[in-house]
Amino acid sequence: MASKTDQLLIVVSILEGRHFPKSPQLSLVVQASFDGEQLATDPVQHRDQPQFNTELAWELDRRTLHQHRLQRTPIKLQCFAVDSVSKRKENVGYIVLDLRSVQEVKQEPRWYPLLSSKYTKQRPALLLSMGLENDTKPSEPSPDRFKARKAPPRQGSPAVTDLLPDNLEAVLISEKGYHQVGPADHCCDMFVLSVTVAFATKLEQLIPSTMKLSAEGSEFFFYYSLLGNDITSEPFHNLLSPDFEPERASVRIRSSKQILQTFLSQSPSLQIHLCCGNHSLGSTDVSLAALSAVSMDLENKAATVEGAFVLQPPKRNKQTLPALPADLQPTVGVAVTLRKEESLGTKEGYGAQAQFYPPLPTPPSIPPVEQRPRSSSPVRKPPDSSPPGPPLPPPSSHTESEAESLLEELQRGTEQAGLAADLEVPVQQPGLTEATVEGGASSVSVSAPKVSIPSSAHHFCFSLDLRSLGGLRLTHSIAATLRYAYQFFGSPAPIMTNPPVELQRNMEVSLPQSYCAFDFAALPQQLQDTFSRVPLVVEIWHRDSTSKDQLVGRASIQLSHLLSAERSRLVASTGEQSWRQTHQDRISVVRTHRPSEKVAELSYVATLEDLGLVKAREVIVSDSSQNEPVVPAPLPSHPAAHRPAAPSLNPTPLGPTAPTAPRETLEYRTALELEMWKEEQEDLFDDQLRKKELSHMQALAEEWKKRDREREALVKKKEVEYNVLEEQLQKTLSALEKREKQLAEAELETQRLQRELRAEHDLTQKELRTEHDLTQRELQESSRRLQQECDHRVALERDKVRLMEEERARLLQQIVDGESRYKQLEKEFQLYREQQNIRPEFRLQSEINLLTLEKVELERKLESTTKSKLHYKQQWGRTLKELARFKQREQENAMTRLKKQQAELEAMRLRYLATEQKEMVQQDRQELDDIRNELNRLKQQEEDRLGPTPSLSGPAPPHSVNESADEHLARLLEERDTLLRTGVYTHDDRIIAELNRQIQDAMRDRGNL
Repeated sequence: MASKTDQLLIVVSILEGRHFPKSPQLSLVVQASFDGEQLATDPVQHRDQPQFNTELAWELDRRTLHQHRLQRTPIKLQCFAVDSVSKRKENVGYIVLDLRSVQEVKQEPRWYPLLSSKYTKQRPALLLSMGLENDTKPSEPSPDRFKARKAPPRQGSPAVTDLLPDNLEAVLISEKGYHQVGPADHCCDMFVLSVTVAFATKLEQLIPSTMKLSAEGSEFFFYYSLLGNDITSEPFHNLLSPDFEPERASVRIRSSKQILQTFLSQSPSLQIHLCCGNHSLGSTDVSLAALSAVSMDLENKAATVEGAFVLQPPKRNKQTLPALPADLQPTVGVAVTLRKEESLGTKEGYGAQAQFYPPLPTPPSIPPVEQRPRSSSPVRKPPDSSPPGPPLPPPSSHTESEAESLLEELQRGTEQAGLAADLEVPVQQPGLTEATVEGGASSVSVSAPKVSIPSSAHHFCFSLDLRSLGGLRLTHSIAATLRYAYQFFGSPAPIMTNPPVELQRNMEVSLPQSYCAFDFAALPQQLQDTFSRVPLVVEIWHRDSTSKDQLVGRASIQLSHLLSAERSRLVASTGEQSWRQTHQDRISVVRTHRPSEKVAELSYVATLEDLGLVKAREVIVSDSSQNEPVVPAPLPSHPAAHRPAAPSLNPTPLGPTAPTAPRETLEYRTALELEMWKEEQEDLFDDQLRKKELSHMQALAEEWKKRDREREALVKKKEVEYNVLEEQLQKTLSALEKREKQLAEAELETQRLQRELRAEHDLTQKELRTEHDLTQRELQESSRRLQQECDHRVALERDKVRLMEEERARLLQQIVDGESRYKQLEKEFQLYREQQNIRPEFRLQSEINLLTLEKVELERKLESTTKSKLHYKQQWGRTLKELARFKQREQENAMTRLKKQQAELEAMRLRYLATEQKEMVQQDRQELDDIRNELNRLKQQEEDRLGPTPSLSGPAPPHSVNESADEHLARLLEERDTLLRTGVYTHDDRIIAELNRQIQDAMRDRGNL
């Protein structure tokens, strides 16, 4: 097995995307959800190829990972477009990743197109990679992590158990094939921990009585995890009598006795599950801590915990299953053994047992053994192609014995297919015999019908993979099975997926056994016409165990899209070239009678390979091959089959011959041999029919016995259920009798209370009637007295009203008199007022009042003006200070700019001076070169003219040349010193280096002279 640790990391790497439209206002975010936990990437720009470069990881242990794989928990990636202004998120599309394809081997990233994308013009895709990594967290030892042991250490050995961690872990050492428990330098003993599943009984009690005990294609097996290794037993098909072989699973542990006992006491119980496919029918717990409690000497005798453990159904089935007595409980026989490993010679004795050491890692392309073959899908291959080998187990999937059992199972299926083919051959023999009889002595051979293939026909291979089914619109869940047939591929038999998968709303499931490939020969134009006209219709059926299968809907796959897909060129190992076209899409499943109503969505991948021209020109058609091209099967080799032969064609002499008897003629002998061969063939055919009938009768008898055992088990189970129901019914009846007695007693008590209440009611009625009479007489007397009193009060009130009327008339008279006096006084006041207005004192007083008001108003304005003046004065002072500060800052900035400008001007001046000096130097150099050339020319002319008398003017030229060289050297030195004094040039500048070179050349020339 591969290297395993307790903690794993599921890492999903989101690298980049492609085919996204450019949108500067939006950003892309990918959100991943797994097991209720959501992770998201950082926002990136919404462009054609966004770069994510993000890893998302989930931490879980190996047991949880296995449970998720059994439940097919998906990893869903959703891509959102986020508006940078409003922060609004819009779903762009999603990707569903299958957890079962995640492996510990590093895989290359691949492109996944977005499903249900809102960008319909382009097909956006994400570059993803998935992998499993070991979650290794180095932790520094801390004092509080260790605890001391109470037992004193043994003499002569280190106290290893004194510094044990709280939780011991079994670390797999894959190179040496064992698990290390405890410190490696102190724990050196080798132990073997073995688990044996020996037998199982009463397993049919785990299945409700409404379900069949053994359905076609169903397999049952036991599953458990031993130190992180997932182990399954050999599958069996019958729950009534499980026929699996006892299988022992062993692991090697390197530790010491004390530490191993501590590890086993801390380890959780070993859970053993009875599984059918991906579902657990029941489980039991076997405690490993019991091994540490057994006080035995492991060197001499092994510690064993064994027994028949009761299988408990899962919580979801406990409500449907009734309580069972102790003798009908489903049990499984398990033995857990711990022993010390013996020497090498003893190891070879039990080497044949199924021990689970880490195997070498296998490539990721090998299919996992977890997907057990339930029912084979019809995958057609060419006649000359060899059958594929059996699948190899992936790393850390199952045991070696399970792989062997799977190989044997595949071999048994192949043998059964061969046996079925052998049984079909005799059925075809009578037709061949009749054809031979009709042919008589003819030399023409009789063969099966053949189909001629045109020379321009191509060999095509069409494969269809129905990936997933989701988006259910129905209110209830369905057990979905997909079915389709396409006559053009030469297979009239329908192709179906098996087993059914449960599909619920807002859920997407993968379809098992959904891949099928067809090999056929056809003309390219015929293929295009057929694919364009005839779609491939996939039917979705709901399979119910209690009723007939129901047609949910149909999905039409337009194969013309496959013809317009991009073609890729492939080169086989033999050098032959082929072309491949692949189309992936998601289509709607609609109702049969209402095509506009959408039921679900189907995801598929279709591939078409053009393998070139067909090599064979004729294909034999067989009735049992379902129109598949197969090789012609040879006739059975019987001795009598070779007796009839064509008559001899040797020439005979033309002379007269003696007459021969009729029975000695060649025709008579041939007819006699033919009749004898025919009788022999009939006898052989009758014998084969009898054998076939006998085998069928035996199969029927075995099936009858099997059905009889199932019926007996079902009757026993029903009897137990009926007994339980009868007990419940008896308890219910006794409770009903008690309730009836209680009701009768309560009814008698109610009748007694009713009589008492009726008597009390009559007495109360009499008392009320008497009281009513008395009350009525009292009311009549009271009403008479009240009438008299009311009459008296009315007379008094009438007197009061008359007095009030008189008082009112008097008051009205007073009011009229008062109004007349008021009018008189008002007239007098008006006269007095007019007289007062005419007097001058009154006018002066009114003017004084007006001036006083104006004075008050002016004082108020003066006060507000004074306050405003003070406020403006303060603001003016603050403004002057701010202006002075700004002026000072501006002066400083101006000075800084002035200094900077002066420095720049100085630098420009120096640069200009250097440029002028450089130009002057170049001009002087040019003049010097001209003078030198002129001197050389004059010197040459002088030498030419004074050639015969060189002694007269020989010494003069060297003296003049030395003087000119000195002047040139002095001028060069002065130029170099002048440039260096400016400060603009240094010794590293190019002009200074050139002057130094010229100075050295001048000094060298001077030395030569």
